[in-house]
Amino acid sequence: MASILRFLHWFCRLALAGVFIYSGYIKVQSPLQFASAIAGYKIAPDSMIMPLANYLPWVEIALGVLLLAGWKIRYVALGAAALLVSFTVILTVTYLRGIDADCGCFGFGQKISPLTIARDTLILIPALVLIFETRLRNLTAQASTAAGRTRAG
Repeated sequence: MASILRFLHWFCRLALAGVFIYSGYIKVQSPLQFASAIAGYKIAPDSMIMPLANYLPWVEIALGVLLLAGWKIRYVALGAAALLVSFTVILTVTYLRGIDADCGCFGFGQKISPLTIARDTLILIPALVLIFETRLRNLTAQASTAAGRTRAG
């Protein structure tokens, strides 16, 4: 069981880091297109669009690099989860308002749809695994100990 948890840890770390680094990199390369995507959501004041377009991608890249480096993984995963929940809520609200906006998540030209909302929701799973990993390890250790007592008794 420990080897499965170790694999799950590394898989979640690398997958989440890759998603954030790639997503941030795409946005850093095209800040005006990302600004246009942000403006399309119609939730941020005009004065905040360019600062968001310039700094948010670097936050994503930083989260990805910190996950790769293994620095305070649980807290970094918590930050990633908060960002993902925010993105998912914004996507959902924009979609439900009937606004035909560009997602701007992993490039440009993909409209917000139930598929993009589901994708962003699924990306949250590795972050949650990393946040609750300690509890998961404790539960499996308790289950293993209880199974050992049952066999011995």
